[in-house]
Amino acid sequence: MQESDFFNGYKAISNVWDEMYASNLAVRSPYERVIDYLALESVEDLNKKEELAQRLFMKQGITFTVYNSGEGIEKIFPFDIIPRIITSAEWDFVEKGIKQRLTALNLFLKDIYHNQFIVKDNIVPIDVIYSCPHFLREMYQVGVPYDIYVHIAGIDLIRDENGDFLVLEDNLRTPSGVSYMLENREITKRLFPDLLPSCGVRGVNEYPTLLYKNLQSLSPRQISNPTVVLLSPGIYNSAYFEHTTLARLMGVELVEGRDLVVNNQKVYMKTTIGLQQVDVIYRRVDDEFLDPLVFKPESILGVAGIMGAYRKGNVAIVNAIGNGVADDKAIYSYVPDMIRYYLNEEPILKNVPTYRLSNPDAREFVFANINKMVVKKTNESGGYGMLMGHAASEQEIERYKQEILKAPRNFIAQPTIALSTAPCYIQGKLQPRRIDLRPYALCGPSGIEIVPGGLTRVALKEGSLVVNSSQGGGSKDTWVLTPPSPKGEVTKI
Repeated sequence: MQESDFFNGYKAISNVWDEMYASNLAVRSPYERVIDYLALESVEDLNKKEELAQRLFMKQGITFTVYNSGEGIEKIFPFDIIPRIITSAEWDFVEKGIKQRLTALNLFLKDIYHNQFIVKDNIVPIDVIYSCPHFLREMYQVGVPYDIYVHIAGIDLIRDENGDFLVLEDNLRTPSGVSYMLENREITKRLFPDLLPSCGVRGVNEYPTLLYKNLQSLSPRQISNPTVVLLSPGIYNSAYFEHTTLARLMGVELVEGRDLVVNNQKVYMKTTIGLQQVDVIYRRVDDEFLDPLVFKPESILGVAGIMGAYRKGNVAIVNAIGNGVADDKAIYSYVPDMIRYYLNEEPILKNVPTYRLSNPDAREFVFANINKMVVKKTNESGGYGMLMGHAASEQEIERYKQEILKAPRNFIAQPTIALSTAPCYIQGKLQPRRIDLRPYALCGPSGIEIVPGGLTRVALKEGSLVVNSSQGGGSKDTWVLTPPSPKGEVTKI
């Protein structure tokens, strides 16, 4: 393995798990080939690759939207050219843990919308469920195809100071970001065409095919070519690039609410040759906007009467309506108990320690140690509504405490975790930045499939622990390596 000043100048953060360097600054073996390759590149060469990546993102319109930014709506998604590498053994562990977790969460959703055994057995309090704004009584006793509620999941993982994977959050409604995973890989192929095959990196490009296969399998009509559509809120949605990308890669129609109509409790798509019945809807519209006859009457994003067609079983909707109760941050703290209750197993992937602030003792403890805590609203996402105790002023903390006291059920707190770091190419230097990982799981009648990789999000601001793109974060390609052959050679695919 070669070394260079480029890598020798890397300053790992103490008491933090670094993905590339061990505590003694020895390079971890999965990164050796990458370092050997990059050590032959000059700073000028790497700068050119970084500029090429930015141009490709710009040309392909790979953007996201920040609604509260005064700089404009559309932004190019920041991309770091140094990959994040996960070994085959690490991935096997993550994959087993996610499958176990999603199996339990699916059972939980079926249970609370039907028999509610987990409530009757005092595992999850009924008031925690009923006080969740995403628990929809309209879904009570409504059957869903194959009893699958979570068809697409994005499970956010972090690594603590020991390198152990922890689940930070479950995203079970309309998880986003998979298009960035796909585009990151395509960009990396352009930047390092020889490096990926020599390292034995597993592919991610089968995701659209797997998703389309699962969507087709949910069709209520037993026909050879069911009609699948992707329902988008429209061009002003923050993830519209992803909607167009997935529709194109799957070969399905991208529609908005105005393109669909319900007649005789069936959903139809308006076409130039008349109405065409729709069998499966991959919706990227939130529950409360789906049907103005049932939820928000002022909504123009959904389709009037679609809930009636859904209840009747004439159309499949992905993900199922009402999933939000399972990714509520207050419910999150009960997931290990769900795994034990439904599966009689110990959780493979552990939660971050979580304090429910509706509990007076927990609230008192958190208030006394708030400078060591991250406090979150239970139904916010995108990094909004958080209090980072170690970085907040006394005035901010006091205001937040008053907000908590008004509605304590709406808040949880977690100890500040020293997120793992990975090397990033920033301003001509290799610098450590905090990261997380969002693998994407697809649940269908044949089981749970997880594409080997996911979206590694990066807190590009020095010292920041917030990886969300809306808060200044970016992403990098995630490489899952194939296991070595019996002779110790890298298996290529």
